[in-house]
Amino acid sequence: MTESLKIGLLGHGTVGGAFDELVGGRKEAIESAIGRPAVISGVLTTSIGDFDEILAASDVIVELMGGTDTARDHVLASLRAGKPVITANKQLLAQHGAELFAVASESGVQLRFEAAIAAVVPVVRVVQESFGAVEFTKVSGIVNGTTNFILSEMAATGASYEDTLARAQELGYAEADPTDDVNGADAAAKMAILARLAFHTPVTLDQVDFEGIESVQPDDLAYAKELGLSLKLLGVAERLADGITVRVFPCFLYGGHPLSPIEGPFNAVTVEAPEITEVTISGPGAGGVQTASAVLGDLVSVVTGDAPTHKVQNDLPVLTDVTSSFYLHLEVADEPGVLAQVAKVLSDGGVSVKSVVQKGMGDDARLVMVVHRCLESKFKSAIEEIGRLDSLRSAPRFIRVIEEEFV
Repeated sequence: MTESLKIGLLGHGTVGGAFDELVGGRKEAIESAIGRPAVISGVLTTSIGDFDEILAASDVIVELMGGTDTARDHVLASLRAGKPVITANKQLLAQHGAELFAVASESGVQLRFEAAIAAVVPVVRVVQESFGAVEFTKVSGIVNGTTNFILSEMAATGASYEDTLARAQELGYAEADPTDDVNGADAAAKMAILARLAFHTPVTLDQVDFEGIESVQPDDLAYAKELGLSLKLLGVAERLADGITVRVFPCFLYGGHPLSPIEGPFNAVTVEAPEITEVTISGPGAGGVQTASAVLGDLVSVVTGDAPTHKVQNDLPVLTDVTSSFYLHLEVADEPGVLAQVAKVLSDGGVSVKSVVQKGMGDDARLVMVVHRCLESKFKSAIEEIGRLDSLRSAPRFIRVIEEEFV
């Protein structure tokens, strides 16, 4: 009989349990794909299993336990023992990727992590294998299903952020503690990994500027509709003349952008390069079975495919002051000359207005505008000046706008 592929499974939560069931329930398909049966040879959790015994008895290690410290120790030990590793642990890779890739290379074994970015969406395979020789100019994506669901629901229903978050938790799209999702930290870890893959340069989590969606208001979304915009929490890694920028921020997209129609708990990633213009892939961005399916795909790749190198070929600086367009929301006094005051401050700061809408009267008077691309430092300086105007009734609110469209 053909010897089985023995899988050591670290972690048996939502994803780990789903992966265990997939291995058991898809026996024939897995054997057909890899040429031999596959079995779970041992499971490690906080209450069962011994790591050293599982490592010794396994051909490949699947790490789905989460966290960074213990996971790092186990993954490094597995790689040094010559065992391929598959992980869905984005924080582990974002914080310790350089070390892990180096050890994998030294040991001559594979480290696979498709499920760490966008669950079942095969963005890692597309970036490093399908278009491995392409010089990417930009990788942007909706890489957090929780925030995309919240923003989609707010736009559709007009409900507040707080009420929509509660709804997302009821439906299982948001964790009991959703902090890393809604503040952008989860997406930032994924973008650090994607930037490294796309630009072959070391990027760590602490180099990724990120903002969340906690301050988004329903009227921002309502006004955006009038301007032909939709709101997403976007991760952007872009190659510029002097380096790269890697950021996560809420932003408005025009209808011609390929990420604009992505709704609900779905993820999508767009890759851009001169040779391909743009390619967008999308699918469910969360869920135990979906993520486990991506892990299973990595298992097949470990057995049948060549190991990606993950070599650093460049050492590009990560830039922070870049150009952006902005949506600006101002609650103002209902009196003559306010728009002229605001326009003068923007103009003096080197910021030009693309469009403006005046809404409401009295205590409900508002100015809503979109400004052309400018250095973010110039825009924020102008916002500080606007915030000092006596005609403002509250602090200015602003959200980035991506003007790029593919039509």
